[in-house]
This record gives sequence, structure tokens and C-alpha cells, in this order.
Amino acid sequence: MSVKYKLEIFEGPLDLLLHLIDKNEIDIHDIPIAQITEQYMEYVQTMQQLELELASEFLVMAATLLSIKSKMLLPKPPKIEIDGFEDEEENDPREELVMKLIEYRKYKSMAEQLRDMELARSLIYSREPQDLTPFLPETADNPLKGVHLADLMLAFRRTLKRLSSRNRVARIRRDEISVKDRITEIVRLLEASRESVLFSSLFAADRSREEMVVTFLAILELMKMKQISCQQSGLFDDIVIQYKGEGVGNGISTDEIDY
Repeated sequence: MSVKYKLEIFEGPLDLLLHLIDKNEIDIHDIPIAQITEQYMEYVQTMQQLELELASEFLVMAATLLSIKSKMLLPKPPKIEIDGFEDEEENDPREELVMKLIEYRKYKSMAEQLRDMELARSLIYSREPQDLTPFLPETADNPLKGVHLADLMLAFRRTLKRLSSRNRVARIRRDEISVKDRITEIVRLLEASRESVLFSSLFAADRSREEMVVTFLAILELMKMKQISCQQSGLFDDIVIQYKGEGVGNGISTDEIDY
């Protein structure tokens, strides 16, 4: 019967060293190099005995540990005092290894955090973006593009002021016109004018005050019926009325207007 061995897999020699340091609860800044070297060599020898593939960097680290161990065993040279100043203390042979281990531990911790985030994300199931337009509430087109109702009121007020400033002369009174009839007239005018006219052009100078009021009400009704839209380029500019509905004979209904 064949025997299967299960050894913990390490990503590299630094990973193995960190494992040994944590396992023995050793201060990474004060590594007992002899103890760690012995345990490290045991792991490497076990891998070799089991004829498992061993990366070359593990052997390089083994040689490095043995070199550090030998330097630690050598007696320290006596301190030399020159002109009252002691020679600087020699560097710890473990210093370079300790710095590498600290840096490796930092990146290993970051990698573990990324793995945890990846695992958490793998539990979330997403779907491709879909067109939700059919589920959105229908929004009616705004007939006042760049124009507020107050702008229309001000434009109408300026028109009335121009009328009142003119000299009153005797005129033959026209027959009264209804809002319904004025709507029909405006629609026909829009159709004849390639579907856009200026607000001021609907208020002829020879019209009476009553006719101007009727015209203004007809404009409001057409906006309510979504037959026209109003646009204004800038403050106090003339308002452009654009026709976007059905013709008088093609579906526009004024039956509900009785004034």
C-alpha cells in the first residue's frame, strides 16, 4: 500500500519563514536564527526525501540562513576607539532578511484581503443591464421649452400695453370671435407658415383688446392640447410658436371648448 504525504504548500521561502516565525511566536525583529535555520532545513530535507519538486529559491534561502547563522556564531571583534569615539557597531547579519520578511508580510496581508473581497463578490450574482424604459412612468412632452407660463403672460402684457398706448380711433366693431374659432384660425396660420410663427404676429395692431384676450386663451388651449410648443432664445426675445399636432381637418378636436 502506497503512503501519501500531505505537506503544507508554501508560495516561497519567505512564506515558509513567516510560517515558522508565527508558529514559534517569535519577534520578527529578533529572530533566533539557529532555531529557525534548523526548522527550515528540516522542511527542505523532508521535501527532498519525499522526492517532491523543490524550487531553487528554497535552496538559495537555505544557504542564506546558514550564512547568517555562521556570522552570528563568529565572535564579535573588539570595539576600536579612535580619538575618543567608538567605532560604529557592525550591522546585524539578520537585518536584510528581517526587512524582506516585513515587506513580504505586508503584501501577503493585502493579498489575503483581496482574496476575501473576491470571495464576497463571488457570492453576488449580477445580471446584464436591461432597458427599463417600458417600466418608467410616461412623461408628457413639455410644450414650454425654455419658456415659462410667466413669460407668456409678460409677452401678452407687453402686447396689451402697446395697444393701450396707441391713439384710440373709431373702428367698426367686428363680430365677436370665440376661442374655438380662434384656435382654428391659428392652426391654419401655422400650417400655412410652415408650422411656426412668432407670438407677436398673432396679435395684429388692428385687433381689439377682447380679440387679443381670445387669441391668448386660444394659445393656452393649444398648449394644453399638445398641439403647439413655445420656445424663447433669450430674455424678452419674441416667443416662437411651433405646430406639432394634427390639422384642423385631420383629428384635432375642439368639441370640449365652448367659449
